[in-house]
Amino acid sequence: MRQFKGRVVVPGTCTAEALVSHGGFNTLASYQMALMFGDKKVRCGDQNNLDLYKRPMAGKALCLPMTIGSTTGGMVLYAACAMGRQPACMLFSMPIDSLAASGAILGAVWTDASMPVVDGLGEEFLDCVATGMTVTVGEDGVVIVG
Repeated sequence: MRQFKGRVVVPGTCTAEALVSHGGFNTLASYQMALMFGDKKVRCGDQNNLDLYKRPMAGKALCLPMTIGSTTGGMVLYAACAMGRQPACMLFSMPIDSLAASGAILGAVWTDASMPVVDGLGEEFLDCVATGMTVTVGEDGVVIVG
């Protein structure tokens, strides 16, 4: 087991199966088709992200370096929360950008969705965690991989 400490962006706790991307996460490309056509597993639609493409994202601990792409990213995260199709949590090795942070925060404030978000976990976090591993998030921003 390894432990990492990050900054809490959206508080909460969870334990979930990791889904890891080593490249930037394009929120709109990843979610658009699933949200438009009611895919309850929310399979990633970003064909440029080989780590995630066609993998179910709903209920997973989404582990990534950062988000990239369109300015609609925050609204897409909020929409995923409003539709109950959000990841279990979002864990960033780098600092979160303002668009992703705003979408996650609005999802927490305006919906009943639970999606803890922690950023600044460091490069070692993505070196340690692998898809399929169990990840536990604590209220204090401590993330346990193992």
